[in-house]
Amino acid sequence: MASTFMTPGVYIEEKNAFPSSITAVETAVPVFIGYTQKAERNGRSLIHKPTRISSFAEYLEHFGSEFKPRFTLGDPDPAKKEETFNINGKASVVKIKDNNTAYFYNSIRLFYGNGGSICYILSVGTYGDQPDGFPIAADDFIGSDTKPNVFSLLEKEVEPTLVVIPDIIALGKDSYTSVYTQVLQHCAGMQSRFGIFDLEKQAPSDVLNDVVEGFRDQIGVNSLNYGAAYHPWLKTTIVQPDEVDFENLDASIDLEKLLPEEAAPLIVQKFKTNATPDKSTKKNYHQSLKAASPTYVHILDEIRSQMNELPPSGGIAGIYTLVDNSRGVWKAPANVSLSMVTAPTVNISGEEQKSLNVDIMAGKSINVIRPFTGVGTLVWGARTLDGNSLDWRYINVRRTLIMIEQSIKLATRAYVFEANDATTWITVKSMINNFLQNLWKQGALAGAAPEQAFDVQVGLGATMTPQDILEGQMLITVKVALTRPAEFIVITFQQQMQLS
Repeated sequence: MASTFMTPGVYIEEKNAFPSSITAVETAVPVFIGYTQKAERNGRSLIHKPTRISSFAEYLEHFGSEFKPRFTLGDPDPAKKEETFNINGKASVVKIKDNNTAYFYNSIRLFYGNGGSICYILSVGTYGDQPDGFPIAADDFIGSDTKPNVFSLLEKEVEPTLVVIPDIIALGKDSYTSVYTQVLQHCAGMQSRFGIFDLEKQAPSDVLNDVVEGFRDQIGVNSLNYGAAYHPWLKTTIVQPDEVDFENLDASIDLEKLLPEEAAPLIVQKFKTNATPDKSTKKNYHQSLKAASPTYVHILDEIRSQMNELPPSGGIAGIYTLVDNSRGVWKAPANVSLSMVTAPTVNISGEEQKSLNVDIMAGKSINVIRPFTGVGTLVWGARTLDGNSLDWRYINVRRTLIMIEQSIKLATRAYVFEANDATTWITVKSMINNFLQNLWKQGALAGAAPEQAFDVQVGLGATMTPQDILEGQMLITVKVALTRPAEFIVITFQQQMQLS
């Protein structure tokens, strides 16, 4: 009690009987970085401003909707083994125009379709005023003389725990060295984040090993335990049939000449007479063509099929959120089915997965997404990029320790400048012990008893010397036995003699 007793009487003094408690930090709050249709709230720009949202409706309100890509029709290249379809008896393929690739919006939809919740959006540019396309540039992410580095902006935000950049993979292999390495560096520097990476899209003519080796050669060797990569891409149902129409066709395509059905040219001619068609006129034109021309419908189906092929990172971020909320961050985000996904774009066999899951040379494991009959499309891997490390091989181990570290860090901040004596040491040790015991009860830590699951040491002669105290240092040592996934289950069968 601070006051001095001077007046006779009875005084009451209340003392805290229990130590402060530690609350676990959020573990699945991704920050999505990429291009949006718009970026504003209450008339103020949100470009280069990390913005917290809690629903897809909130995303639409502040960042707008999808980019409408344009496609052309062309002749197939036999060397690329492209899937073709017939128009007037001629094999054709649909090809997306340059600067028309955008994955961000549909990746957000895939995130929410797979259990996503709270996330941050960091817009690096808008495409609402660029209907003819926009370039995806690495310096929009890593900065230049006129643009900020987005990772320096994120250093001021405490809550995000995952980093997802679906748009950048449009650059292919160029994204690995320029951007992915900076994501790993940023996550390691913050010690509170984890990166989810895509590999470049594997075309039918590409060799799986070439795609994987291209990633492994350029991702580097630094801070690999702060990220995980997933392959292949996904065939989704995100883009619905009513989202694709004639406006997805390049202006060079003349439907009047292209469509073979008798009524189609008349419909096109009538529409062309309207120089400034409104929204209702466009809708009626689209519906009329669908009713009159199966070829038109087939072309739109091919376009929709391509638009629905997405990099997996958005859906994987949703899986992380789903697993964390239902089981806990200590559960490996694997053996979980992806929603709104019909199949991976490439069917990777168990034999092919061997070299992806275990990289003997550098340990850069790639988590495979595989289809299983009667089960669905499953995430069939749970390794970080540091796959040869016994400490950081598994995603749940890395992310669980991030959660423990950040939770204890925030709680012990209250004791900065407190007396560095036995009273404070006992209080801090009890606080950390209680937190870890609760985690052990939930299954986050391995051990039949608490003393087998964790150990906390602090104090003179245990972790500190008198010199440490003179220098103002309180040294705390925390040891935890984290649970690891049963990645390989081996069942041994053996015959035995009849006993009677």
